[in-house]
Amino acid sequence: MNSISSYEEAERYLLGTIDEFVSPRTSYKLDRMRALLRELGDPYRAYPTIHVGGTSGKGSTSTMIAGALTSAGRRTGLHTKPHLHSMRERARIDGRSVSGERFASLLDAMMPAIEATASQHGRPTFYETLLALAFLHFARERVDVAVIEVGLGGRLDGTNVLQPLVAAITSVGYDHTDVLGSTIEEIAWEKAGIAKPGVPLVLAAMPAAARTVIERYASEVGARVVHVADVVRIEHDEEDDPRTQAVSIRSARGSYRVVLPVLGIFQRRNAATAVAVLELLTGDLRPGTEAIVAGFGGLAMPGRMEVVAGNPPVVFDIAHNAEKAESLAASLRERFAGRRVHYVVAIGETKDARGVVETLAALPSTFTFTSFSAAGRRAIAPARLATIAESLGTWGRAIGDPIDALTVARRGAQSDDVIVVTGSTFVVAALREWYAPAPV
Repeated sequence: MNSISSYEEAERYLLGTIDEFVSPRTSYKLDRMRALLRELGDPYRAYPTIHVGGTSGKGSTSTMIAGALTSAGRRTGLHTKPHLHSMRERARIDGRSVSGERFASLLDAMMPAIEATASQHGRPTFYETLLALAFLHFARERVDVAVIEVGLGGRLDGTNVLQPLVAAITSVGYDHTDVLGSTIEEIAWEKAGIAKPGVPLVLAAMPAAARTVIERYASEVGARVVHVADVVRIEHDEEDDPRTQAVSIRSARGSYRVVLPVLGIFQRRNAATAVAVLELLTGDLRPGTEAIVAGFGGLAMPGRMEVVAGNPPVVFDIAHNAEKAESLAASLRERFAGRRVHYVVAIGETKDARGVVETLAALPSTFTFTSFSAAGRRAIAPARLATIAESLGTWGRAIGDPIDALTVARRGAQSDDVIVVTGSTFVVAALREWYAPAPV
C-alpha cells in the first residue's frame, strides 16, 4: 500500500492516475465514485451542498456563491476544477486552499479506501480522488455548507452523488462532445442529470433547444425549475476602475449595487445566477444583501478575464471552447473598444480549435500560437493552429515556447493595444505564473 508523507509525494501519486481522466460516454460510471466514498464513510453527507453545472461559467458562479456564504459568516467549502496553479485549489474553505501538509495527510488517510476500491472497480481516477479528498477535507473541518462544481457533464459526473439544497446549470454549449454527445440536445440531457426530486434547479440563459430538454428532464424527476431571468435583473453601471465593473442587482430582496473585481459580460450573467441560487436558500444559510455585496466584491478569480496593468495591459482568460471564446470576445469589445488585440493562444488537442480561433478573429487582432506542457494532456501543434487561422482568412505566427510567444506578442504591440493570453487552462496558468505570480 502506498504511503504519502509529503505534498510532493501526493502530487506524484495523483499525476500517475491522470490517464483515466476521460472515458467513453458508454462506460464512465458513478459506481467507482460511490464505492470510494462509501469506503471513506460518505463524508459528503456531513454538510449541506449546492451543486453547479454548465458548459461555461460554473466555476465563477460557484466561487461567487461561496464568497457570499463566507461573508455571511458560514464556514464554506468550495470545490472547483480545473485548478490553475496547484491541486490544493480544488479543496478550499473560506477562500483558502488546503495546505500542502494537510493535503498529503488527507491523501495518506484515503489510501486504504483507494486500495479497497481499486480491487473491485479499478483505481480511482485523478478527478475522482481529488473530489473525494475535497469531500473528506470539508467533513473533517466541519464546514457549514459546500459549493461543488460539476466536473464533466452532470448525469454521470462524480459529483452527482450529492443531494443538494439547490442545483444550477449556468450554460449549455459544445464542449467534450466526444463524451457528452454531438448535439446540443444530447449535451443538455447529460447536464440535466443533476436535477433531483424536490431540489430547485436554477437555469441561466441558454439555447431554446437545451432549455426544452432540461425542463422536460426536471419535470420528469420532480425538480422545480427557476429561470434566472424571472427572478434577477442585473445591469451594468459606469465604473472608473478599469479592473472592476459595477452592477445594479434587482431581485426579491430589492435593489443593491455590487462592484465585481472581475470583468466581462459573462461575469455579470454568472453573478445573476449566483444571486438566484443564494435567494433559494433558507434559514441561517441564506445570506443578506450585505453579505452578497461583500462576498462578490472580495472575489479572486485568477485567469477569468483578469487584467494585469501595463503598457499594454495583459488579460488572462481561459477560453478553451467556442462558447467561452464568444464571451471573451464580447467582453473585450466592451472593455477595450477600438483597441487592437494581440492573442497568445494554445489549445488542447480535443478542443474545437477552429471554432475558438474563428470567434476570436472577429476582433481586429493578431495571433501568436503556442503550446503547453502538462501530464496526460497534449496541445495542438502551433503550426497546425496557424494553418487553421490561415484557412479562416487570418494570420498567426507559431512559437512553441509560451514565454517566448508572450514576449514576442508584447514586443509587437503598441501601448494602446491589449495582450490576451487565452485558450487552454494550462497555457493561461503557465504564463500567468510567469508574468504575474500569485500564491494559492
